[in-house]
Amino acid sequence: MPKAILFDLDGTLLPMNMQEFTTGYFGDLADKLGDRVTDRERFVKAIWAGTKAMMANDGSARNEVVFWEAFNALSGIDESLIRKDCDEFYAGEFQRAQRFTRPNPLAVAAVAEAREKADRVVLATNPLFPMTGQRTRLSWIGLTTEDFDLVTSYETDCFCKPNPAYFDSVCRRIGVAPEDCLMIGNDDEEDGRAGKSAGLEVYLVTDCRIPSEVHPWTGAHGSFSAMLDMLRSL
Repeated sequence: MPKAILFDLDGTLLPMNMQEFTTGYFGDLADKLGDRVTDRERFVKAIWAGTKAMMANDGSARNEVVFWEAFNALSGIDESLIRKDCDEFYAGEFQRAQRFTRPNPLAVAAVAEAREKADRVVLATNPLFPMTGQRTRLSWIGLTTEDFDLVTSYETDCFCKPNPAYFDSVCRRIGVAPEDCLMIGNDDEEDGRAGKSAGLEVYLVTDCRIPSEVHPWTGAHGSFSAMLDMLRSL
């Protein structure tokens, strides 16, 4: 019986195609910023540069700091002119990005079952978004941050998946050894290889699975419904 159960969000609790989602909501963010984005292609490249910098973060700074440093270096946009609007976007207009996702009527039941079976339940979503963005996406499947004992975000974390140090950090914060944790995700590399490397048990949900040619997942896996059955059987 795991002492902690960790859930990924995008593609796991919240069904989506990541490419469609990111392309779509980047466009919405550019619309929010209006004429301050004079070159959309450069703007999107700057967002990706910030994202890659966060994923390569060695723990020396919070992901929030790392993102804006990389974004500022490439975007040509004065951060002071857009930061407030970006923060407002994730609590407001970001709701429109729900159109790039699909509903999951089993998400609430899965988290409730996890709370019955484990001492700690974590939203181990890659901390690339601000906490307001995590709250917004959770709302699309009937969940809140209060349903979890820990939610990772770019303000709180200094690592990202697929760095195993991300999982080490989560385990330290909840006070549970990695071998007593079960990670439920959908990405062969970010959840499967990285979680296993950190010592966690891993179950991959296959509905929106992201495969890896380099580290294909061969461990426990199944549909979201099958995963819920697995939780019920613990």
